[in-house]
Amino acid sequence: MGCACGTKKDGKVSGCDNNGACGTGGCNKMNVFDWLSNMDMPSEDHFNIAEIRFKNGRKDFYRNSDHISLHTGDAVVVEAMTGHHIGYVSMQGELVRLQMQKKKVANDDEIKKIYRVAHTKDLEKFEEVKNRELPSLYHAREVIRKMNLGMKLSDVEFQADNTKAVFYYSADERVDFRELIKVLASEFKVRVEMRQISLRQEAGRLGGIGVCGRELCCSTWLSDFKNVATSAARYQNLSLNPSKLSGQCGRLKCCLNYELETYMEALKFIPDVEAPLLTEKGEARLQKTDIFRKIMWFAYKEENNWYALNVDRVNEILTMNRAGKKPASLELDLEEVKIPIATLNSDLENLDRKFQNKNRNKNRNKNRGGRGDSRNPNQKNSGNQGPNQNRKNPNPNNPNNQNRPNPNRGK
Repeated sequence: MGCACGTKKDGKVSGCDNNGACGTGGCNKMNVFDWLSNMDMPSEDHFNIAEIRFKNGRKDFYRNSDHISLHTGDAVVVEAMTGHHIGYVSMQGELVRLQMQKKKVANDDEIKKIYRVAHTKDLEKFEEVKNRELPSLYHAREVIRKMNLGMKLSDVEFQADNTKAVFYYSADERVDFRELIKVLASEFKVRVEMRQISLRQEAGRLGGIGVCGRELCCSTWLSDFKNVATSAARYQNLSLNPSKLSGQCGRLKCCLNYELETYMEALKFIPDVEAPLLTEKGEARLQKTDIFRKIMWFAYKEENNWYALNVDRVNEILTMNRAGKKPASLELDLEEVKIPIATLNSDLENLDRKFQNKNRNKNRNKNRGGRGDSRNPNQKNSGNQGPNQNRKNPNPNNPNNQNRPNPNRGK
């Protein structure tokens, strides 16, 4: 069975109710949302070409000339170069016309035909044919190793009628595989076709999960692989680390081109700083640039601090340097004159001096008063002295003050 969610109706398999997202039969590859499916289209102008999906996301356009009623996810039998093949309807209607215009596919007689909707027997036979693919891949790799061919075999796809097998390989140089085709055709008894693919196409066929946590773009929706250069990483300020910039295919990640135009538009407002900025403080070198915030970080040669400047300020400094001038620093054009601290606090110092002088005068007066009391404690009350207070002279050597007998003591 091609799709596990398909149901049988009159011996036929109906469409996938999950729009091919059930994960079986290869229908989880390259899902497409038909945003025109709910629109009423004129019945006489219905586009009769459908897009059919094959193994590992390979798609091609086929004409529904018999006007078979098809639904997204239906297994159909289509025309092949030799015989027939089975694929699944991935898109139909007007959306196919737009897709053909995008891929520049002409609507002519070279477009092959859709035969019919696949029956149960067709799907059972197709499953038996697909069971041969993995053993054939391993055996073909052994043959390539014995023949010492410089090629890497990545996948094998058998046609539904078991008459043809396509071997997908990748190689750095041209490989002569004529002898290999003869050996494989004789062993597998089928017509062998060797098809070279790029490393990105190989990763898309094998599938996988990217570092973003989602399925690879090349295995889900990306079919047009554009050239990716290392300049895309430089414009986005990414570190040029090959292990981080390379995808599972070993080439630069395709997603580096997704936002490149936005970065290129934003870089128009960022000045080119090819030399250090010259200031009186020293030379400042560019360290980092935030493109969308328009902020650039600079650092002096002998400092570890980074200074954030907007784009306008950087342009001003560059203009001054071209004119032979240097600003005082990255932030200021002229250095501010520093006022001494003593001048700022002069009024406070004057008040301190004033109070210090007052305290000194008070201390002096106190010291003077204390020395006078020690010399003559009765100096203050000298006017009120009694007759007997100064009877004894402190100087005993004065002859006028010698002790004389009191004449009245005997009376």
